[in-house]
Amino acid sequence: MKILLDTNIIIHREASRILNQDIGILFNWLDKLHYTKCIHPLTVDELNRNINSDNAKVMQVKLANYHVLKTEAPLNEKVKQVSDKIDTVPNDLDDTKLINEVFCDRVDILISEDKKIHTKAAMLGISDRVFRIDSFLEKIRAENPDLFDYKVLAVKKEYFGNINLNDPFFDSFRSNYDGFDKWFNKKSDEPAYTCYDNGILSAFLFIKKEDEKENYQNIIPTFTPKKRLKIGTFKVSSNGIKLGERFLKIIFDNARLFKVDEIYVTIFDRSPEQLRLISLLEDFGFIYHGKKTSSSGIEKVYTRDFNKKADRANPKTTFPKLSEDANVFIIPIRPEYHTELFPDSILRTESPTDFIENEPHRNAISKSYISHSFNRDLKSGDIIVFYRSGDRAPKIYTGVATTIGIVENIINNINSLEKLIQICRKRTVLTEVELKEYWERKPNNRPFVINFLYAFSFVKRTHLKDMLDKGVLSNMDAIRTINKMEMESLKKLISLSGI
Repeated sequence: MKILLDTNIIIHREASRILNQDIGILFNWLDKLHYTKCIHPLTVDELNRNINSDNAKVMQVKLANYHVLKTEAPLNEKVKQVSDKIDTVPNDLDDTKLINEVFCDRVDILISEDKKIHTKAAMLGISDRVFRIDSFLEKIRAENPDLFDYKVLAVKKEYFGNINLNDPFFDSFRSNYDGFDKWFNKKSDEPAYTCYDNGILSAFLFIKKEDEKENYQNIIPTFTPKKRLKIGTFKVSSNGIKLGERFLKIIFDNARLFKVDEIYVTIFDRSPEQLRLISLLEDFGFIYHGKKTSSSGIEKVYTRDFNKKADRANPKTTFPKLSEDANVFIIPIRPEYHTELFPDSILRTESPTDFIENEPHRNAISKSYISHSFNRDLKSGDIIVFYRSGDRAPKIYTGVATTIGIVENIINNINSLEKLIQICRKRTVLTEVELKEYWERKPNNRPFVINFLYAFSFVKRTHLKDMLDKGVLSNMDAIRTINKMEMESLKKLISLSGI
């Protein structure tokens, strides 16, 4: 397989200092899978233009490790049409020529951190062949599970004083923020969220509740007085296991717990890692507010209005808000899949040690449910109550409602197993073998997919007998397949659940 690497990837790989810690993981996989690492002649020209003579010979030696494309594909007319619409500077046209190599099938995949390249790929319908580093790692994890160690310790709270400040994970903070070590040590008795991968720190989150008296004079435009949650320190290494979404859910859960009006973060946009984090925040409704100035430089400020009503058309941007105008559905899920998909909804009868590995489908907010049900009338913003089927008799007491989700979209008319796998990768507990069995189960009624957001886990679980007795459900048939519920029944269930 030929993998074309954008100039920004080569620069991060061959730089004299580490600019992106995920580069090493990427190249390790490319070598392990014996993929051909290709670069475009334009990349060679750009690198030669932007390095001084002392480094030129060194760079030439390094470039010998790559396969430089010997020819360039003629610019396809469809690619030219996209270029005419959005290319504004010479560098944009160079990027288009890289995209053209993929579109013309001269190479199999392009890896780039450039946002505009991904916009062009979407317009050309080849997004499934153009990747960022983290999305490529996720693809590799899904396709090569036997080659990768999934054993990652679960996210947990830990005091600053128990965390190794000398861990290389913090080098990027140290280079970006003056006095970082001093600040870190002053927080020794405060908690942060951490996650370790084989003993190596791979994610870190510090959040702080602020009241109306907080001073924001170094933020322009300044904030009006509000109760806020500040994302103080947030970093996730690329590893293909959706830790970014897992940590984002922790942020939203705390914002709800503290009843804040707004969430905000100040962040530099100097590295691919920071740009990737900004992109994730924007997906979930954070918007650019202004700038913060300090001795470390000028940071961008992003805010998220936490009082905004649910947006049914774009539920991610107001997650985890539920709309009272939405339809409500109850959906059964089998016990063997339930806690794999919803680890926070674990039952007391289950062992937490069975779920210590952080896999993509566990950590993601965005998940998928596959069904053969004839009831497919779900819409974006609709609400789902997940019912964990009973796994022992009497099932009327062991089957329980545990979780609330919000529909993102429904995908019908899936015409191939490959398409089903592509849609569900990273978002479902089902393996490719199980998806194949599911696909072949009913040839005359192919499955459809509900993409949804994992919003809430019930504190108290209401079993089927109680739901029938208290009028939440009208009869036993309601939990045999996807069925509609009344909004008032949902409110009653929420009251019983302790949310």
